[in-house]
Amino acid sequence: MGRTRKGSLSPEEERKAIEQLVQQSPGIELRGEALRIDFMYEGKRCRETLKIPLTFSNVEYAVNKRKSIQLEIRQGTFDYAVHFPESAKSRNTPASRKITLKELYDRYLLVKTTDITEETERRYKVALKVCGEIVGWSVPVNTLMPEDVDQLRTRLIASRKPTTVNHYLATWNGMVEWGRSNEYVTRSLEAVFFKNRAEDPDPLSLDEYKQIIEKGCLHAQDKALVTLAVYAGLRPGELCALAREDVKGNLLHVRRSVTASKVLKVPKTGMARKIWLVPPAMEAVNALLKMTENAKPKQETVEISRHQTRQETLTPLVTPLQARNKSVVTPRMQVGSWARKWAKLLSRAGVRRRVAYQTRHTYACWSLTAHGNIAFIAKQMGHKDYSMLVKVYGRWMDSESENEAEFIWQELQKSGAFCPTIAPSE
Repeated sequence: MGRTRKGSLSPEEERKAIEQLVQQSPGIELRGEALRIDFMYEGKRCRETLKIPLTFSNVEYAVNKRKSIQLEIRQGTFDYAVHFPESAKSRNTPASRKITLKELYDRYLLVKTTDITEETERRYKVALKVCGEIVGWSVPVNTLMPEDVDQLRTRLIASRKPTTVNHYLATWNGMVEWGRSNEYVTRSLEAVFFKNRAEDPDPLSLDEYKQIIEKGCLHAQDKALVTLAVYAGLRPGELCALAREDVKGNLLHVRRSVTASKVLKVPKTGMARKIWLVPPAMEAVNALLKMTENAKPKQETVEISRHQTRQETLTPLVTPLQARNKSVVTPRMQVGSWARKWAKLLSRAGVRRRVAYQTRHTYACWSLTAHGNIAFIAKQMGHKDYSMLVKVYGRWMDSESENEAEFIWQELQKSGAFCPTIAPSE
């Protein structure tokens, strides 16, 4: 399709000859220096400009292309995107839906990230990257079969825990379902989750807690942090994000959390909450207040959502007082630092290893075995309702059922309850 001349025509003569040829070719017309095809499709007139030079051979190419299009229309096989992929009319045609897994990933993530936080986006990328590398980024998604998904499940579970695999598969399912709703995917490619029994909480015993305090903690701040974590039920991110401004008497206001990427955000449920501090937790807070009495407040940004933030003036309550490298120290202890510190405390105390999150489970289990009101405990921990508390910590509630029954009966008797077959005592 080069710019060739016939014989020895001058440019002006060539142009006139091409114009005459175009006029003699039905459905072909000039549009400036380009050729345009005119045809009827689904009862509508369509015009498409060809981005090719204006030559005799290209006029012939346009004529043949129009004939091919008309034949495909009569046969019912015409696909707009095959002939004119850049045309607005080619959108949502079968050919326009033919994309690779990598292209699906790029399109899905662009849409999905508008509704999730940066930390969640990071987890999505990790999960989808693993899945994409196993399935194959260059594979056209409309050629994927359920067997490919089965292979993905098999490869994932070979080296990962069911909880991790199910997270990856949930992320994969979200992407392929989005692809299916937008007709990039032609069949169901959702993966079946692995059956996974949730791991029971592994709380500290009172003796283990004492060992950590007495043998593991070498610094007053360590004792205060362990005590506050155990007796207030804070998530690690919430513990590290506390500020002096959050303390009001024996009330601790939990208004924010800090992510692994050092970003302040609202708590997991999106709602602030109040924690009524028991004496050990109150002592721990007072100790931390004393340690940070010379700290300076600073204006900081707290993420509410991906597109909304708020400004707060904060004085960190939990600071890295024992940081080795003072040149890179941050004003606030980070979640990773607390996790490493926690591991060292357990090792030094000779207590079986657990993740730092178990301090939150410890608070729940201790409160339930002490016959605490489950609605109150759930509110202290920041749950939307107490159904999660019952589901996760039911074993600790059942273990005290006999004592609980006796406690309830004693309280009922105070209100005048009695056994109908036994006369009440005077």
